Amino acid sequence: MGLRVADVTAAADLYRGLGFEEMGRVPDADGRPVFILLERGEVRLLVDALQGMPFPDTERERRIRQGPRGLGVTIGLRVNDLEAAYAYCLGNGCEITCEPMNEAWGDRIFECVDPFGYLWEFFTPSHDLEPAAGLAATRDAWFGGRS
Repeated sequence: MGLRVADVTAAADLYRGLGFEEMGRVPDADGRPVFILLERGEVRLLVDALQGMPFPDTERERRIRQGPRGLGVTIGLRVNDLEAAYAYCLGNGCEITCEPMNEAWGDRIFECVDPFGYLWEFFTPSHDLEPAAGLAATRDAWFGGRS
C-alpha cells in the first residue's frame, strides 16, 4: 500500500509506533528520504514523498500532489491492544473520527485520520463470530433485520 506524504520521515516515525519496521529507504540527492519501505507482518507500506519522486508529470500525478490524501480509502489494521493503539494515535496528532466501540460483526474498533490525511480503522476481535453470522448481525444492526 503506497501512501504519499509531505514529510516521509515524520510519517515513517508515526507508523513505526504502530508496529511497522523499516525495511529500507531511498534518499534524494541531498540525502533526504523520498521513499521508506515499512512492514508489519504481511502489511507493507510504501511511504513516498509528495514532491521529489521521479514520476512523470501527468494529470494524475498533479491531482495526487494536490490532494486530499486517501479520500475514500480506509486502512484496516488488527491490533492486540486497542486501547494502547487509541492512546498512541490520540497522543500523536491523529483526529479520532470514531471512538472505540463494539461492532455487530464481532470486532472492537476505532477510527482516526492520521496527520498525513489517511483514515485508519484499528480493530481487535471482541468475540468470535463465523463470517456469515457476523455479516447477518451487521445487516440487522444497520437495517433493522429487514432482508
